[in-house]
Amino acid sequence: MKNLNWIDRSIAVISPRWAYKRMAWRSGMSVFDAGDRGRNNHGWNPASSPNEQRKQQERALIRARAQDLEHNSDIAGGILQAFERNVTGTGIMLQAKIPADHPGNAGGELNREIEELWKEYCKAENVDVTGAQSLEEISEMLIRRYIVDGGVFVVKVYVKGDKFPFKLQIRSVDELNTLVVPGEGKRIVEGVELDDLNRPAAYHFKKGDGYLFNPAETVRIPAKDVIFLYKKTHPQQVREVSQLVTALPRIKDANQFIEAVSIKERVLACMSVFIKKATPSGSLGRGVKTGGETIDYSGVSLAPGMIGELNPGDEVQTVIPTGQASNTKEFIVTLVRMIAAGLGLSYEAVSRDLSQVNYSSARQGLIEDRKLYKKLQKMLIDRVLRPVYLEFLDSVYLSGQLDLPKYGVDKKPYLAHVWVPPGSTWIDPQKEANANKTALESNQDTLARICAERGEDWRDVIEQRAAEINLINDLIGQTAGKESEGIAEEEVPADDEEKGPTDDAA
Repeated sequence: MKNLNWIDRSIAVISPRWAYKRMAWRSGMSVFDAGDRGRNNHGWNPASSPNEQRKQQERALIRARAQDLEHNSDIAGGILQAFERNVTGTGIMLQAKIPADHPGNAGGELNREIEELWKEYCKAENVDVTGAQSLEEISEMLIRRYIVDGGVFVVKVYVKGDKFPFKLQIRSVDELNTLVVPGEGKRIVEGVELDDLNRPAAYHFKKGDGYLFNPAETVRIPAKDVIFLYKKTHPQQVREVSQLVTALPRIKDANQFIEAVSIKERVLACMSVFIKKATPSGSLGRGVKTGGETIDYSGVSLAPGMIGELNPGDEVQTVIPTGQASNTKEFIVTLVRMIAAGLGLSYEAVSRDLSQVNYSSARQGLIEDRKLYKKLQKMLIDRVLRPVYLEFLDSVYLSGQLDLPKYGVDKKPYLAHVWVPPGSTWIDPQKEANANKTALESNQDTLARICAERGEDWRDVIEQRAAEINLINDLIGQTAGKESEGIAEEEVPADDEEKGPTDDAA
């Protein structure tokens, strides 16, 4: 009756048979299998409320579970290490690209000054308001929190009495005050204040009280001073969701399975002896109490080499699960493959198991993984590093550390720059080098793109190679080489020069 609508129920009062037939025919006319409400889809009735409203109810719990697995799961650790190792690596380098004909940049001098000052700024004591992390370490933490928590905040702050007044403050999404009450016509969704166009106008954080945060007091920070790094997958989405959300059940299953197998194998490895008494110890006879005490088994566990005693009449019986140890590897491999696929990574990137790959499969998996890493690198550059660099230029110009002619009138020439992500190597460097050579000679690729894949700037490569070749020529001596060539030419007889090529040479 629960699948009957009000019309069917009305008909059922008069004729249950016709009501049932009507419901059966209506179910059989479904256009999509996914929209069928029959037996196969019984119990699959998700709520149709707004997307953000549904996520609010589970966001904090998902984040807490992801953080728990971050601390206690080897698989989760492998996932995070893969992202940190390949996205941020040894750091994303800045290269200023102010035009060479711009005033004050003769020979790229201004570009070098900016790059040197940026390197100094990236040190922990200069970029981090707490003085604990360098920009490279901050970038690594941002990627980790983006994957585990789903998002992270980078707050722009200014301090007094420092060479670099502009600094960064990293805030966790846990610090958002979800209990703040909207007022004066403001719309606030879980600590995010929105304007009429659904754009963030400000963020409300809990006020710090020692090591704790007090939700009763709120610190409001305008959105222009905050970078909220998160992935928006729905038009109504305002807050983050952990990137591990689809993998969490599988990671938990793998942990519990490994734990069960580990306990079983430890029990099987225990060689223990139990002494069973046929008769109770002590005096015998009616009304005479025995001297022995009843043994309590609560809390007793097996240990290797232990000797235990049982109460009279008690026996030891063991329950040994079968079939777990034999298929442990296959089951764990299947779970890790599912986890990795859900995150867009290959099994090898997460498990570090390369026993079942060849050159072609390993290269294809590496190419797909790098697409994801490059996507995250671009996100980190566009949404964090670039805004921070532009703010850095303003701060060093206003503090007088850089002489930038007409910077206040026309900033555009000074904003030109590129970011060089950490380089990476291929499985077979010789094959890749030959492929790059062929691609360059056939105009199918460029030196700029090839160098960018290795984390290098093509101009630097050319300049360095030219310097090396010039040094080699200076050390060996160009004139000596030319003289030897001249001597060789003089030694060739005139008759031989007039002769054509021999049959062997041909």
